[in-house]
Amino acid sequence: MQLPVLGQSAKAREATAGAWSPQLFDAHQNETVIALTELIIPKTDTPGAKEALVNRHLDKVLGDGGAEQRAAFLDGLNWLDGYALAKHSKPFVGCSGAEQTGLVQAMADGGAGEKGQRVFQMMKGWTANIYYRTAIGFQEMNKGGRTPKSYGCTHPEHA
Repeated sequence: MQLPVLGQSAKAREATAGAWSPQLFDAHQNETVIALTELIIPKTDTPGAKEALVNRHLDKVLGDGGAEQRAAFLDGLNWLDGYALAKHSKPFVGCSGAEQTGLVQAMADGGAGEKGQRVFQMMKGWTANIYYRTAIGFQEMNKGGRTPKSYGCTHPEHA
């Protein structure tokens, strides 16, 4: 089954940049999602999660999806802010870039405990899942001839 590619062209993204508001996330949660997803898939020589508008797609998918997934994600955002407050006396988006990176690294390597690892794995999974379904992510995944010429068998007797 072919999954749909989310997103739009760069011109279309620019044209609608100011026209969007979250349906699920509040403004603080949205900023947290932008910062976190950009740490997970940063802009390098390729576009990152922020450019792919992963926050908008997450807001839509979670807003329209199941209550259990939505609650788990929002609980993860709350946990992240609590963790940042405990470590740096400010919410995640109020932390410096180095502080944010340190918090996420601790979550990834177990330094933030089992809950931190679970939250990180969930956020990383959602970020990658959404990013690679956007037009930007799809192009990144398939650039440089990394896709097969055919998905069918190449043996002549099976043609």
